[in-house]
Amino acid sequence: MTNPPQAPSEAHVLLVEDDEVIRNTVRMVLERYGFTVSTAGDGLTGLELFRETNPDLLLLDVMLPDLDGIGLCRRIRELSLAPILMMSARGDTLDVVSGLEAGADDYVVKPCESAILVARIRSLLRRASFAPAATAGSRAANEEDSTATFGDLTIDTRGMEVSRAGRTLALTPTELRMLLEFAASPGVVLERRTLLSRVWDHAWHGDTRVVDLHVQRLRAKIGADRIETVRGFGYKLRR
Repeated sequence: MTNPPQAPSEAHVLLVEDDEVIRNTVRMVLERYGFTVSTAGDGLTGLELFRETNPDLLLLDVMLPDLDGIGLCRRIRELSLAPILMMSARGDTLDVVSGLEAGADDYVVKPCESAILVARIRSLLRRASFAPAATAGSRAANEEDSTATFGDLTIDTRGMEVSRAGRTLALTPTELRMLLEFAASPGVVLERRTLLSRVWDHAWHGDTRVVDLHVQRLRAKIGADRIETVRGFGYKLRR
């Protein structure tokens, strides 16, 4: 049997899962794929480990003792923009929406195939290290100009910074990647499944809640009127 492809630079994953069997199984799977894994069985221990280890990515179960996954996600978002992947045993709308609103980047429903889980983790890690090769936006005129401006919103694609009215915005890697997709084609409608493919590396399976919730979060940071909803189609960045 051939060995699975290794994780980039032995990325460190913090896994917080209260079920010992699931926790150990997922840990062994991730370690087999080359990840370094720290584990915790409850939310408070997970928060303490996060502060101690500064992981590259967090994998959080929704149902946790002491501090549930939603609360843990919110606490971590106050401290860090590290990618967060939520795990839900049911995939209920409330679980999914609550996790994404708390700041998670993506979610998977348990039980999840190992290959799918690893693919989602790698997608988030790629997003966190993403650096565009070309300038995005309507005013990035040439290769030497890496700044795109849309009203009071300024995007520096080389410095990977976004500011609004001169104030630097704290965007998660997913939010930044989404904004760059919009800025690359201002005024052009991007369908939800297109955003899923480009930002999340997902094949479209009919569930676009992750897109809608991230648009909502992005609007809260860059201005509610900056991204326009085109009903029945998707979203576009106002010129």
